[in-house]
Amino acid sequence: MARYGKEHKDATRRRILESAGRRFKRDGIDGSGIATLMADAGLTNGAFYAHFASKNDLIATAVADQLRAQADRLRALPPGESGLEQFVRWYLSAEHRDAPEDGCPSAALLDEIGRAQPAIKEAFTDGLLESTDELAARLAPDDPQSARAQVLTVFALMVGTVQLSRALADRQLADEVLGQGIKNALALLGISHHS
Repeated sequence: MARYGKEHKDATRRRILESAGRRFKRDGIDGSGIATLMADAGLTNGAFYAHFASKNDLIATAVADQLRAQADRLRALPPGESGLEQFVRWYLSAEHRDAPEDGCPSAALLDEIGRAQPAIKEAFTDGLLESTDELAARLAPDDPQSARAQVLTVFALMVGTVQLSRALADRQLADEVLGQGIKNALALLGISHHS
């Protein structure tokens, strides 16, 4: 019985984290109350505190979880420049722009994380660096650390490009911004791309 209890509790916690991660990316952290987050997971409000100490605890854990999933997807990319190019093209795609709940937590939440508690910023920093290092290893396999700042600045360009494209009312202009973003990111990474 106790065994089932632990597995059940872990599965419930996972369900809360996954649905909260999606909801935060779609509606923002401030726009997502505990009642909504628990309803998404098919649970009552009271169940929340069995899993998380506070909403900030859930935010930090969900952000870390989202970034861990992103790092796992990056690990699955092909090695070298082809993996980097694949990531850039997916990241700056209309598909990613139009489905924030399925996409990158940075593009969806960066402004809110910038205003968040230190524990949330720390969870974000640790998770982002895990992803950054996956990309840096493809850019500079012999010394990934040397490429970390370069990757972070290109990533910042990509995040801002997706955010701006999401905010533009003119769909054609929004698409052009993404297309130019791909060219800029690949150029900054030193990848000669084939359009």
